[in-house]
Amino acid sequence: MKSTSGDRLPVAIFASGNGTNFEAIAKAQLPIEIKLLVCDHHDAYVLKRAAQFGVPALVIEAKHGTTKQHREQIILNHLRVEGVKAIFLAGYMRIIGPTLLDAFPKRIINIHPALLPNFPGLHGIEDAYAANVSQTGVTIHYIDSGVDTGQIIAQQSVPRYPDDHVDDLATRIHAVEHQLYPNTILDLIKKGVL
Repeated sequence: MKSTSGDRLPVAIFASGNGTNFEAIAKAQLPIEIKLLVCDHHDAYVLKRAAQFGVPALVIEAKHGTTKQHREQIILNHLRVEGVKAIFLAGYMRIIGPTLLDAFPKRIINIHPALLPNFPGLHGIEDAYAANVSQTGVTIHYIDSGVDTGQIIAQQSVPRYPDDHVDDLATRIHAVEHQLYPNTILDLIKKGVL
């Protein structure tokens, strides 16, 4: 399952919202082929970004009457058809369950806008800001069954200045995300991890 120098690694990106990290990965000169965007909101802006890059999208919303296992099995079937070897979460606001975890062990990677293990969960930027820390940052980590508890791959600090508003801090964090995530993906591919 390792990629060789002439190959492009077939990947999927999962996202729920605006999709700036999707775009950062898509624009980076990486030896990957984005085979599929998986999204859990039919009106997420990331779907427009994917269309601009010619990436097909699969929208699987958490609707009443469907289980996580059922939704993940549908996703897994699509990933298998596309030959996907790795998954990059880019603002995907769902906890990955055992159906996907078992199919992609150590091959699902997430980005989090804080220095884990500090400030896990949905509001990493806001929580760090509210805690008045002088340093926060960005973490790239493997996904496990917990919430932002997987093994850390890379981290980069981002300062919080005394006169910052939360939006100022968020802007600096997002700028780091858009560099650190593609660079980390490239490093993992070069090392033969992916």
